[in-house]
Amino acid sequence: MKALVWDGTEAKVETDVQVRDLRAGEVRVRIDAAGLCHSDVSVLNGTIMFPPPVVLGHEGAGEVIQVAPDVTNVAVGDHVVLSTLGNCGQCGSCDRGKPTFCRQSLGKLSRPFTSGQGEDTKKLFQFANLGVFCEETVVKATQAVKIPDEVPLTSASLIGCGVLTGVGAVFNRAKVAHGESVVVIGVGGIGLNAIQGAALSDALPIIAVDTNPGKEAFAKAFGATHFICPDGPDFDLVEAVKEICPNGVDYVFECVGSTALIRTSTDLLDWGGTLVMLGVPKMGSEANFVVNTMYNDKTIMGCRYGSARPQYDIPLMVKLYQAGRLKLDELVSATYPIEDFQLALDELHEGKLARGVLTLA
Repeated sequence: MKALVWDGTEAKVETDVQVRDLRAGEVRVRIDAAGLCHSDVSVLNGTIMFPPPVVLGHEGAGEVIQVAPDVTNVAVGDHVVLSTLGNCGQCGSCDRGKPTFCRQSLGKLSRPFTSGQGEDTKKLFQFANLGVFCEETVVKATQAVKIPDEVPLTSASLIGCGVLTGVGAVFNRAKVAHGESVVVIGVGGIGLNAIQGAALSDALPIIAVDTNPGKEAFAKAFGATHFICPDGPDFDLVEAVKEICPNGVDYVFECVGSTALIRTSTDLLDWGGTLVMLGVPKMGSEANFVVNTMYNDKTIMGCRYGSARPQYDIPLMVKLYQAGRLKLDELVSATYPIEDFQLALDELHEGKLARGVLTLA
């Protein structure tokens, strides 16, 4: 079968990839659609250090085609959204509704894929517990969440990472309340979902920040009330935000992964304000802030995967979508066959996309 494999030098489609047989508690899913996320790009540019060779892709949806005998939450034929959390579902963290704290969900590098034959056979890692840039993948049953058949899989695929991370950060981690002010820095897939999460929470104002002026239309379509486009190194973002909110804002969601912007974000906060870090800087990066400014009850939060509870939050996102309140179709700027991965990557870098989706069915 076809899969997009990063060998440490280039990402290319291989046609002889196989995935191993099921083990207890696992399901096999035929992938229909998979979103192209900046985290995949971060593997290519070394921001995320992931060992090659690896089947990329961690934002996908498809149809269950096989289940292990002990699996009861999904059945063959079900349409599912996949979660990157390979959590166990049994530990104290899972039991108290914090699956992102499950130690089984991080650092377990599985290699369910192989390519080649005979002496040339090689094992392939599975990126982020999923590896969905592939026609089929094997995942834990806890990672597969059933959705209604009428929900388009192309749109649904984006729930598994971009939507859960952005909207989840607003709902679950920050818990933004009605009328609180929000700045979202970086209007990519995560930023757009942080914006629409803020809009769903009735935040006001919602200020989007991006260096690409073409992102203004995206930001406002998803709920931003203001758009700021820094036009050079001397641009004063703090001054620009405080022209709208003179005392600063209640929340900043930094979605770029820039240590400089993390530093600036602390200066955007009002007393009692909170910075939520969603962007991923290069491994080992350090950020700084002026300590005395933090004594006005300011908070800096990390946030993993939107503090999501996939078995609860994915159905919630689907219900919001079906009610016309959550934008999924609008996130899909373009679809590409997996062979056009490089074109999708180029258009992502050019800022043309809210989200690009690779199709495999």
